Amino acid sequence: MSIQLKKYWRLSGISLAAPALLAMALVTPARVSAEEDTPEMRLANATEAFREIMQTPDKGVPRDLLDKAECAVIIPGMKKGAFIVGVKYGRGFVTCRKGADRWGPPAGVKIEGGSAGFQIGGSSTDVFMLIMNQDGMKKLLSDKFTLGADASVAAGPVGRSANASTDAQLHAEILAWSRSRGLFAGVSLEGATLRPDTEDNEKLYGRKVSNEEILRGDVAMPSAARPLIAALNEYSGPAKSAARDQ
Repeated sequence: MSIQLKKYWRLSGISLAAPALLAMALVTPARVSAEEDTPEMRLANATEAFREIMQTPDKGVPRDLLDKAECAVIIPGMKKGAFIVGVKYGRGFVTCRKGADRWGPPAGVKIEGGSAGFQIGGSSTDVFMLIMNQDGMKKLLSDKFTLGADASVAAGPVGRSANASTDAQLHAEILAWSRSRGLFAGVSLEGATLRPDTEDNEKLYGRKVSNEEILRGDVAMPSAARPLIAALNEYSGPAKSAARDQ
């Protein structure tokens, strides 16, 4: 923050916390709206977002990467507000492979994070992440982890194949994409945190259940999740990770 900007806020009687407060003010209506949604509605939105992306293969998630992924995270309509300090918040689901060629029940997740930058505005963005190996999957079983710090994350390539992927993308534990206003591209989510959404899990499964129990396949598939899992099974083949081939 520049000295001139600090001086202006002092002379104007504006607290130095104002930018952060204004950022929260911008994002709060979206956050409240998201929290009023049900997990069933979020699952339906996640299914719709995933199908729309995969129905445009020239611009979507490469199928060969989806085939290799251990887990997939879909955050439909992640909210972002910004005024000097950026604020990101979203709720969605993660699902992991159950056996070699099927996807297991989804667990609720929350993504939160901040970003610095002189920007004003707000947007709603669909976020997609692929967990590419067992190490990345283990991070999902923790109470909370930071993308880029606790797990390596890179912007995912777009198109029919990952042949044009950089070395960093091929070795990252997590690949990430975003879609906003119809535009789909790889995105960096470094600094954002991902943690279990215990509230959604309890609503969806009818009892308190941990993400570890869900992702290890120790619970029955809820009916509301079947369309999303069917879509993932439709668009991806057996997992082909090195860990599974050993």
